[in-house]
Amino acid sequence: MSGTLATPAAGGFWRILGKSAGKPPEDTAAKRVQFNSPLLPYLFLAPQMAIIFIFFYWPSVQAIQSSFYLEDPFGFGSTFVGMANYTDVLKSGEYLGIARFTAIFTALVTFFSLAIGLLLAVKADGVIRGNATYKTLLIWVYAIAPPVAGLMGMMMFDQHIGPLVKFAAFFGWDIKVGLDYTDTAFAMIVVSVWKQIPYNFIFFLSGLQGIPVSVREAALMDCRSGFRRFWTVILPLLAPTAFFLLIINTTYALFDTFGVIDVMVKDKAANNPITLVYKVYMDGFRGNDLGGSSAQSVILMIIVFVLTIFQFRFIERRVHYN
Repeated sequence: MSGTLATPAAGGFWRILGKSAGKPPEDTAAKRVQFNSPLLPYLFLAPQMAIIFIFFYWPSVQAIQSSFYLEDPFGFGSTFVGMANYTDVLKSGEYLGIARFTAIFTALVTFFSLAIGLLLAVKADGVIRGNATYKTLLIWVYAIAPPVAGLMGMMMFDQHIGPLVKFAAFFGWDIKVGLDYTDTAFAMIVVSVWKQIPYNFIFFLSGLQGIPVSVREAALMDCRSGFRRFWTVILPLLAPTAFFLLIINTTYALFDTFGVIDVMVKDKAANNPITLVYKVYMDGFRGNDLGGSSAQSVILMIIVFVLTIFQFRFIERRVHYN
């Protein structure tokens, strides 16, 4: 037997060690996924595309088509009226007032939901003992459905048993939700913000916990002021999360608050604030004005489209992802 030690062939060392030493460097690169059939990727996408087409594109096309017709609510016929439905909507003082309230409602709900969610996330991120209990108490509200949140809000603002009404009475404010326009709007905003805070809290807290400790320590050494340190270091690092939540909260205030509004103004006096989405429901399902409600839904789609372009065109420029 020779005294020389045989060396393994090229690549043999990696084959000998197997899993304990890992793979050769050339094998660690990500491999490109290959499909046996060119139609297989489209087959995987088919269920999702079918859902998008059935529940988004097809209703959108139907709404655009119906907006040009005066339709019988029982489906016995329709008459082409051109742009008459759009003209009636845009000339209506009631619709313009609802649009103005929707803009104010969306801005306030979005701002306070983001601000309070960020504040609670910053405070929760600094908690050392009992942080799991603290976070759970802040998150559980998100599990409540919007109609249930609206019902709980009505109980809180009830004129007989509502604790918030009794609290406001100490300051001379007689809250009458369902009877007074301003009081009802205030209650709607409070309940909508309360419902959305946990969602923002979850994402902001995740973003804060993703900031490296080295960055925090460097900021602590460079800046003694906690507010300035948060404004110049922490908040810019949260910009991608904040931009995502801005879009989500705007959509929530425009559409997902329908359940809250429906519970709080349903079967109440007529002089109550409502949003554009609820106006579409009122005219379409209660007033049986299918053509007019379709025109309103098309206008709302255009508003959301323009708002989305504005957010990505101008606001995203200030967002740094690195």
